[in-house]
Amino acid sequence: FKAWPMPPNIWLGTTVEDQKMADLRIPILLSIPAKVRFLSMEPLQELVRLKDEWLLHLDWIICGGESGPGARHMNPSWARSLRDDCQRSGTFFFFKQWGDWMPDGPTDHAHTRVGKKAAGATLDGREHRECPR
Repeated sequence: FKAWPMPPNIWLGTTVEDQKMADLRIPILLSIPAKVRFLSMEPLQELVRLKDEWLLHLDWIICGGESGPGARHMNPSWARSLRDDCQRSGTFFFFKQWGDWMPDGPTDHAHTRVGKKAAGATLDGREHRECPR
């Protein structure tokens, strides 16, 4: 395999739904030249710990829950952890949606299936719609 030059306008991302896929896919993503590197973390299925060395080279993280038949709920603490990592590292954070399940009240453990439109896209009372330019 011979490396080839990457045009300066390429945005390159990978899907990461759990820690196993983060550990497998992120190092590969970071080994490929690109103008913008991003993670699509949807549907987020568990808490994912992002290494500081990864965050230094990631430009954007998109986070969201699952919708459709058989959709599982996303724990708000998982999304908060990613948001906080992004704020600390200067990485753009985009919270796309809760999916079909909306968290109930102050606890992270109770959820109600309301559909993705009704569940909305606010995390701790605000939308997070950051995006690289």
